Amino acid sequence: MNFLNIKKEINLILSGALLMIVGLALSSCENENELDVQREWQLVWEDDFDGSAGGSVDPANWNFDIGNGCDSETGCGWGNRELQYYTNRPENVSLDGQGNLAITARRENFGGAAYTSARITTKDKFDQQYGRFEARIKMPWGPGLWPAFWMLGSNIDLVSWPQCGEIDVVEYRGQEPNLVHGTVHGPGYNGSLGNAVSKLYGFENDRFDVDFHVFAIEWGEGYIDYLVDDTRYFRIEPEDVPGEWVYDHPFFLLLNVAVGGNFVGFPAPGTEFPQTMLIDYVRVYKEINQ
Repeated sequence: MNFLNIKKEINLILSGALLMIVGLALSSCENENELDVQREWQLVWEDDFDGSAGGSVDPANWNFDIGNGCDSETGCGWGNRELQYYTNRPENVSLDGQGNLAITARRENFGGAAYTSARITTKDKFDQQYGRFEARIKMPWGPGLWPAFWMLGSNIDLVSWPQCGEIDVVEYRGQEPNLVHGTVHGPGYNGSLGNAVSKLYGFENDRFDVDFHVFAIEWGEGYIDYLVDDTRYFRIEPEDVPGEWVYDHPFFLLLNVAVGGNFVGFPAPGTEFPQTMLIDYVRVYKEINQ
């Protein structure tokens, strides 16, 4: 399997020329990205999304974020100028009866927005400091789609964002189906400032919307490793961030599909809806003998 590597700010727009340059560096990067430490993990939390088609997520595990994210400081759009209204309707978030959770973005007028989708979180239900956090996901496709599996510091209500820290296990721009992003946001380096710390992983001859892939981080004191299908492509350490390291406390989990926003732009006229992100499972581990 071939993959691309490049460290970049999250707001960088990839050009064709840049992709060519990155492609030339593939062979020299392969050895650097092999996992150099074999850790032993103990499963401590999971959701396999088993159940009847149309059923809802387990309320013991997940909350729903509802609405269009309007507030007095950032306006509407969840701080990113997103276009969707998040709901808890089965049309937007439900089990598919085949062991997957389907989060579906739709083009429809709802709650004053032109699109609907869903966002679920484990806030106040599950969080953890350090460990392996993974999800097996099949992405949607189309310009203007922004699915993600990510984490926020559980102290967000006390210190707000970005002081709480944000770990994006995987973000995906629907117009670039062969690429995914791993990113951290913290005080002084975040998407609002245009200088989040991020890296790409990608395929030359494959896409993330045609099959499931496992997206994970392995996180401990002083480091966060990013992995796709158990290939590490990014390690971030305190010296890599141009600000405070805010990743030594518990974080909770989020899954969502945004439509539009600063990271992906408007949906193109040819973007087909509905579009669904399928999640086979989410699992969290602690390192044995840590």
